[in-house]
Amino acid sequence: MRILFQTMAVGGLGAAIAWALGVPAPFLTGPASFVSVAGLLGMKTVLPDRLRNVVFLVIGLTLGTSVTPEILAEAGKWPISLLLMCVSVALIMVLGGWMFRRGFGMDRPTSLLAATPGHLSYVLSLSSDIGANTAIVSVIQSMRILILTLAVPVAIALLSDADMTMRAPIGQIISTLDLMILTILAFALGLVLLKFGIPAAYLLGGMILSSIGHGMGLTPGNLPIWLSSAAFIIMGTLIGTRFSGVTSTMLREAAFAGIAITLVGLALAIITAMLVSQLTGLPLIWLIIALAPGGLETMVAMAGVVGADPAFVAFHHVARLFFLSAFVPLILMWKSAQR
Repeated sequence: MRILFQTMAVGGLGAAIAWALGVPAPFLTGPASFVSVAGLLGMKTVLPDRLRNVVFLVIGLTLGTSVTPEILAEAGKWPISLLLMCVSVALIMVLGGWMFRRGFGMDRPTSLLAATPGHLSYVLSLSSDIGANTAIVSVIQSMRILILTLAVPVAIALLSDADMTMRAPIGQIISTLDLMILTILAFALGLVLLKFGIPAAYLLGGMILSSIGHGMGLTPGNLPIWLSSAAFIIMGTLIGTRFSGVTSTMLREAAFAGIAITLVGLALAIITAMLVSQLTGLPLIWLIIALAPGGLETMVAMAGVVGADPAFVAFHHVARLFFLSAFVPLILMWKSAQR
């Protein structure tokens, strides 16, 4: 309990300072950076799974409040962005794997898994099965998520005039009864999705039920600002806890590699987003968040920060995970056959 209290205190302090300084998406980036530094300095940080699941559920409910029938009517333009997303994901993995082998001396399995843009739990389970360096893969992948959490808001702030201050939403607040009904139903749906192995089950459960309720006008209103803000702060804290227990030696070995692959991935995602925006007319900011190779929960939460369609963003990130589930084993087998 003491460790949890310390972790949350550091995350809350980071959020307060980031908000006071006007940092983009302060309730995500502040806690993520402060808790990461604390972990690297030797402080043990942790968040229990139950708290994580509650936070994901709340964020899912928050994101669903922005779904409208007009947004869903634009779904006919999504196939182009999905196709080019798969191309960019494959390029990131192939180019990143080559860079790690040539520039960092990694073996083929470690280089390819370290360069995989997402699906962390799946990648780590594969690394232990095929004899890759799991520790290196874990640190590089954790750095990718952290850097993207910090870099995507900055990129959005530079490329657009989107409001990144996470100020209180304008409009009515959802009634307590409607919120209770949505929460219970979303939790039940999350359990079902979890049973089928769907990633971010509680977040998606909350978002799906909230989207239906708000899209049909059955549960109008935003979540209370104190509730949604607290959920974003805890999510940022969760991202930072990935660095707890990482040694300085391991960090030095993987730090530059993690920064390099993240920048390559972000650059390819932005280029792809610009191309898709030109072809379809979809907003560039939506596409950057949808195509950035970050964590599903983090990027969907980022969509809520800038007012992007969370269904669009979540759909692309879930599709990326399913694509990687098939592509990673295929490219590992292909590379093994070439040896």
